[in-house]
Amino acid sequence: MEITSIKSFLDYYERIRERTNKVISVIPPDMMEWTYRAGKFTIADVVRHIAAIERYMYAENVAGRPSSYKGCGSELADGYEEVLLYFNEMHRQAMEIFGSLSDVDLQRKCKTPAGGEITTWKWLRAMVEHEIHHRAQLYIYLNILGVKTPPIFGLTAEQVQENYLKG
Repeated sequence: MEITSIKSFLDYYERIRERTNKVISVIPPDMMEWTYRAGKFTIADVVRHIAAIERYMYAENVAGRPSSYKGCGSELADGYEEVLLYFNEMHRQAMEIFGSLSDVDLQRKCKTPAGGEITTWKWLRAMVEHEIHHRAQLYIYLNILGVKTPPIFGLTAEQVQENYLKG
């Protein structure tokens, strides 16, 4: 997918974020610090990571600045409500930066944290892929915990299969 219009990208990305928000909305508050293994991201770490990397890496890079991502620990936001507030505030700030881009800006190069250069629209596409990757991680965590998760597009895979079998 090539991104040629910042407005259409922002609309698309908000729909991606809506799906992520649906998953986050079913996280039990008492499970925010759960992880499947010591030393791995907790649920809260994943949520903070999506937020922090969007704002402090992707948004900074497309604005022509170096990444200022410093991690996703509890020092950024601790506790269920704080993590949700942080998640939403980082997105708001990032969207403000993305919204300042022009369609022409999408074609210029930006520098990645590794020092490489990439076309800005490709970096934004990578950000979307990154969020979807971590949304899937949240789905897995929640499924391990037995939490019912929302279908992405209205039906679960099982419901689609059931509909097919009904003919």
